Amino acid sequence: MGLVCNVMRNDLKIWLRVFLACTMALALAPPASARRGKHHADLTVTEVLSQMNEASKKLHTLSANLQYTKVTVLVDDKSTESGQLFYRRGKSPEIRIDIQKPENKVIVFHKNRGEILLPKINQIQEYDLEQKSDLIQQFLLLGFGTDTNELKKSYDVKYLREEDLVDDTTALLELTPRRGNVSAQISKIQIWVSEESWLPTQQKFFEAGGDYLVAVYSGVKVNRLLPGSTFELNAPDNAKRVKMN
Repeated sequence: MGLVCNVMRNDLKIWLRVFLACTMALALAPPASARRGKHHADLTVTEVLSQMNEASKKLHTLSANLQYTKVTVLVDDKSTESGQLFYRRGKSPEIRIDIQKPENKVIVFHKNRGEILLPKINQIQEYDLEQKSDLIQQFLLLGFGTDTNELKKSYDVKYLREEDLVDDTTALLELTPRRGNVSAQISKIQIWVSEESWLPTQQKFFEAGGDYLVAVYSGVKVNRLLPGSTFELNAPDNAKRVKMN
């Protein structure tokens, strides 16, 4: 996630591709109590996507602990950020990410606007996302209420194998972007889908240069009431606002 915020300062499109792909897919993560899969012989990609589609229709809100680990392969460097995620589904999806370690920051995304609060320097970075709706919609295809048949229009989807992930039996899918403007940044995405809940439990995003980002979630709670104030930045009155585009 540190990569996400640094990149966002330089190139909004890259930030959207990485940030939205990671955070929007989070909303499909199941609660811990659901993470007890059963082995299914002879699974196909069509069967997995069909089950995922049915599960995603039931999701309205989500909160979770999150951990992002960014690996830079060339220099063998690994950095991790952790915090909390809040999501509310709607015509205009709302997302809030509170990064707590190693440095506090808050990211809010709603109504075609992105904001990053950096408490250390008391600054709010504002991003107008209205003209980026095509990118937003593409990553919503990863499961935010969109029929997963649409997923195959943007990605080549393959079923790789079954894998046991922690206490869960999962179906491992690999998504390769069809569009050149996306594949130039993200070469492929791997998603581990619980065979009990048919919801993703982990995602791994591979950048074109070989680096990758892994998203892991815990303490997931779905379909609980999240008040509108959850998705407000609540910044200090004297925080400096900076328009980034």
